[in-house]
Amino acid sequence: MPGPVTASTKFEPEFGWAKLPHPMNFQEATSVAVDSQDNVYVFNRGKWPVMIFDRAGNFRNDWGDGVFDRPHGIRTDADDNLYCIDDLAHMVEKRTRDGELLMRLGERGKAAERQEGDPFNRPTDVAVHPKSGDIYVSDGYGNSRVHRYDRDGKHLLSWGEPGSRPGQFSLPHNIAMVGDDRVIVCDRENFRLQVFTLDGEFVQQVIAHRPMAIYSGRHADSNIYVAEAGAPPVQAGVKRLGLDVVIYDSEFNEVGRFGNELGGEGADQFLAPHGMAVDSEGSVYVAEVSYTAYGSQLDPPREVPSLRKWKRVSG
Repeated sequence: MPGPVTASTKFEPEFGWAKLPHPMNFQEATSVAVDSQDNVYVFNRGKWPVMIFDRAGNFRNDWGDGVFDRPHGIRTDADDNLYCIDDLAHMVEKRTRDGELLMRLGERGKAAERQEGDPFNRPTDVAVHPKSGDIYVSDGYGNSRVHRYDRDGKHLLSWGEPGSRPGQFSLPHNIAMVGDDRVIVCDRENFRLQVFTLDGEFVQQVIAHRPMAIYSGRHADSNIYVAEAGAPPVQAGVKRLGLDVVIYDSEFNEVGRFGNELGGEGADQFLAPHGMAVDSEGSVYVAEVSYTAYGSQLDPPREVPSLRKWKRVSG
């Protein structure tokens, strides 16, 4: 793994990286995860919900047909198990890399009462502690909460409520570990990141433009990667409002960013960043809900780019 990202680090888009066999397609990739061997797992809303590629983009396998209601997030743990977050099924599943079910959090199809704090109402993402294996779930579209479980699925505690003050949330959308003593949450509609202790005590907040996706912790580069959503419709076409990836050091000093000043289908542009992962070479993978946000609104509707790879080429 290369060292930490600095101001001299450069990334270049590797457009069309995923070599999809005919007639397979993503429809849209909602999230992406990378294991210890740099295999890339693309969680998507097409007919092949989990597609697996090697680092060069060669297709290796797929699974998940008929398994999920609506794929939302995917993560790996220290043992290369996968955590699949299905927001419309109100559940989180721990599976092997081949798709074998190991554990389920939540009861499929059963939603907790909206915004009342019990798990789950449309959960969005998972972070797994690198040593203890404790599981942190951001919950989500129908809740304003983080839930902590032990590695065996026992509920330990929860924190958060609706609002905009420290420790409150307006759509906790992604979650990650920072080292082994902090948890960071993309508080999307409050335009900020919130940092907590492992027990949910508020530490600090960092302003960001509708932070959608976050990655930190698997590799030793110590950086925090945040993908920002674009502007609301009233500001459509305004430059430098999200649609990029911002890179921070461990103290949240910005050390780099990439992406075009405007969104689009071009190699260096984003449409709707939604999930993110980083491989052992420092390359960044970004999944985008681009069909929902853009492609479905075209006449006629069509699939548009939804998985981006930005290769770390220097620094």
